[in-house]
Amino acid sequence: MSYYTRLNKSFEGAIRLPLNRCSKYILISDCHRGTGTSNDNFLKNQNLYFAALQHYYKYGYVYIELGDGDELWENRCMKQIIETHENVFWLFSQFQARNRLFMLYGNHDMAKKKQTLLPDIPFYEGIILENTASPDAKDIYLTHGHQADLFNSVLWRFTRFLVRYLWKPLERYGVLDPTSAAKNYTRKEKSERRLQHWAKQENHILITGHTHRPTLTEEDPYYYNSGSCVHPRCITCLEIERMHITLVKWTLATRPDMVLYVAREVLAGPIALL
Repeated sequence: MSYYTRLNKSFEGAIRLPLNRCSKYILISDCHRGTGTSNDNFLKNQNLYFAALQHYYKYGYVYIELGDGDELWENRCMKQIIETHENVFWLFSQFQARNRLFMLYGNHDMAKKKQTLLPDIPFYEGIILENTASPDAKDIYLTHGHQADLFNSVLWRFTRFLVRYLWKPLERYGVLDPTSAAKNYTRKEKSERRLQHWAKQENHILITGHTHRPTLTEEDPYYYNSGSCVHPRCITCLEIERMHITLVKWTLATRPDMVLYVAREVLAGPIALL
């Protein structure tokens, strides 16, 4: 099965959510929540993430996680992840109680496909934001993006084995996983070219995560990327509001009186989706 076919299959039976001038969506990917150990790459940004989530909850956004929310290649036990990041899962429950929580699975949390790890939360491979603002407007297709990479889709179990027993121990010594699209530049470029090609050929707007490289440009109206929550000093995400999409980052900043605070900064956009 080719990457093109895998991407097409991602949207077979995908749920459809409305996209109009009243819609408010926040798209976040690749949190890689772990168990609080030195391998938990999410740990350093957990306060930034929680502050951002509180903001989006307060202002009525629908939260969509684009996969790899939890690190289930390096960790076996979902219960430990929930206990470590209990505040995050509590806030998820608040979103869900108001029907404002939608989750995709990626390659690192493919186990959620069985719907048994978090039985109260459904997980999907793809979601379509159905653009009802105008007859000629494009729908937006959401998926994780691992479908563009053979090792992270068809061969994900083999790659998980390597990560769990080889690359995880070596990560402590600075050795990067060569199978990762986020850490291997060549694999990142190849995956993004494939995702861009699919989006252009199918005439859809495609939004993914997976490569951890945030992308939003007017030059490419077909492919956007939300980035990740494991950047060294920030998290990135895509906001959709009033039929515009904006790439933002949340980071730690300092006021003139030396008080630290969590700051929202626009990186690109807003770009009209009409």
